[in-house]
Amino acid sequence: MLRLGTSVLRQSTLRAPLLAYSFRGMASKAPNSLFVADKYDLSDAAWAHPNFSVEQIKAVGVAHHQPKSVSDKVAHKTLGIVRWCFDFATRYKHPPNKSLENDPKYIMTPDQWLTRFVFLESVAGVPGMVGGMVRHLHSLRLLRRDRAWIETLLEEAYNERMHLLTFIKMTKPGLFMRAMILMAQGVFFNGFFVAYLLNPRICHRFVGYLEEEAVLTYTRCIDDLERGLFPEWANQAAPDIAKQYWKMPEDATVKDLIYYVRADEAKHREVNHTFGNLKQNLDRNPYAAKIGNSRPQPSKDLDTHLYRPVGWERDEINV
Repeated sequence: MLRLGTSVLRQSTLRAPLLAYSFRGMASKAPNSLFVADKYDLSDAAWAHPNFSVEQIKAVGVAHHQPKSVSDKVAHKTLGIVRWCFDFATRYKHPPNKSLENDPKYIMTPDQWLTRFVFLESVAGVPGMVGGMVRHLHSLRLLRRDRAWIETLLEEAYNERMHLLTFIKMTKPGLFMRAMILMAQGVFFNGFFVAYLLNPRICHRFVGYLEEEAVLTYTRCIDDLERGLFPEWANQAAPDIAKQYWKMPEDATVKDLIYYVRADEAKHREVNHTFGNLKQNLDRNPYAAKIGNSRPQPSKDLDTHLYRPVGWERDEINV
């Protein structure tokens, strides 16, 4: 018995280099980069994207929630600091007024826009995941229902990650940008996690303001596209991952993609400002159910978005 075991062990040892060589060969043939296009990367979305019409995605735009309470002002001031960090990391300069849009100092190239998009989306996918995680743990620990907030928050994080995965198909961030993303995620995740434990209402207001900035960024890019500054994007096909997720037509372009992404950010702006108006542990999530009412109510799509682009007040909805 001992001899048999020794023999098997010796044969296994002799085969080990061959097996290792075989696996190395397989690994060298397989895609070793996230940037390599692979048809097997595409799969059905865990959360199907709600259908947006062309008219709806072009109707959304810049809007601002005017800070009312002390907590609103804290969230807005904090966003100002984060915005400065975003601008520094992506070397972005926003023109103070329309008359300076053609100033070379403020004109962005397609590569610069993609750098900003990647950095923005790598951070924007954090709040929904953190909020959903904290509320999930609260539900488990306190043995109570969540009032349907968790899924909407996780769906938001999923949507933001889809934005990132789409833009990654169009660019390859360098080492500097990867380092900035790593640092930003490490700082932002931990800071937002602690803040959500202490005051989730301020956190949702902060995210609402963050999404306002995202809408502003994409709107400015769309303005550049409409002015014909990037003809290559007007004709370049949108990545396959985008066509599948947003259910876009086969002839959809990068220009169409930017419109869809902006519409998503506008919806996140509405949702988070609405959450910031609610009682965090008592009110149900108005986006999780449809209740018949004679007046417009929040919805997952854009059907009622223009009624309250910066959030619904608590007395306007059935909570």
